[in-house]
Amino acid sequence: MPLTLWTLRHAAMMLALLPVAVAAQNFPVKPVRMVVGQAPGGATDVVARLVAPKFGEQLGQTVVVENRTGAAGSIGATFVARSPADGYNLLVVSSSYAINPGLYKDLPFDPVKDLVPVTLIAEAPFLLVVHPSMPVRSVKELVTMAKARPGTLNFASGGNGSSGQLAGELFKNLAGVDIVHVPYKGAGPALIDVIAGQVHMTFSSVLSTLGHVKNGRLRALGVTSTRRSAAAPDLSTIAEAGVKDYSRTTWYGLLAPAGTPAAVIEKLVGDMQKAVESPEIRNHLLRDGAEPVAGTSKQFQAFLAAEMSRAREIIQRAKVQP
Repeated sequence: MPLTLWTLRHAAMMLALLPVAVAAQNFPVKPVRMVVGQAPGGATDVVARLVAPKFGEQLGQTVVVENRTGAAGSIGATFVARSPADGYNLLVVSSSYAINPGLYKDLPFDPVKDLVPVTLIAEAPFLLVVHPSMPVRSVKELVTMAKARPGTLNFASGGNGSSGQLAGELFKNLAGVDIVHVPYKGAGPALIDVIAGQVHMTFSSVLSTLGHVKNGRLRALGVTSTRRSAAAPDLSTIAEAGVKDYSRTTWYGLLAPAGTPAAVIEKLVGDMQKAVESPEIRNHLLRDGAEPVAGTSKQFQAFLAAEMSRAREIIQRAKVQP
């Protein structure tokens, strides 16, 4: 049977794809890097460093966590988006990743086209916490003080357009109070300054905050989820405390460069699920107030699209500016 031009081209294409297929089948053969676009000490960093060792055990390779901070997480995201699509450079994101497309018109990468969702890792509420010197012990007392002193209280966040800011802006809107936003270069530095008494309060993930509440460095007034946290069952939700319809949580997930082979994505999904569902990691997350939620790539993709839509609504309603 004579070889046609189409046959030759098809054969050449298959040969070109062969090294990719072999590499995907043998993945991983070297250490894997998980990039965090937020500062060390923040909740995203805490989650990444918690799951990395167990994730590495499942992969059979060392998993290294690297912080590349700045530009609301865009520096780290851009680095991973421009990395080879081979599964060795991954991005750990929080809910701020879904916020940025509705906030910035000139992102250096396309959040939908340049990165592919791998899997969710966990979901957790924020805690509304104040410095212990604040003369308030409940959400109701805080709202009363804020209404009596408009524009004099402030709250810290990980930056303009961060998840913490949106949690605070939603609170201001629904509670009808005027509290000044103080942006930081990461949730970790923001939390440190609230602990130091430089800022009155913050909305910070339970993962990075609960320990400071337990040792008395911060006072928790409420939890931002629709139901109470198992890690702090005596702490009422903000909605329970009188701010009707208030609900805001944060989540953490894993992404890879677009074009990463399906076999590699499948391997990453399966091994992250095993890591998150291991008794060691699962119990740690639950104890700290988070819920393990590792799922499939398609589930994460649908979830991410819904989160981006919701974030745009809050940004427009609160008139959040970058």
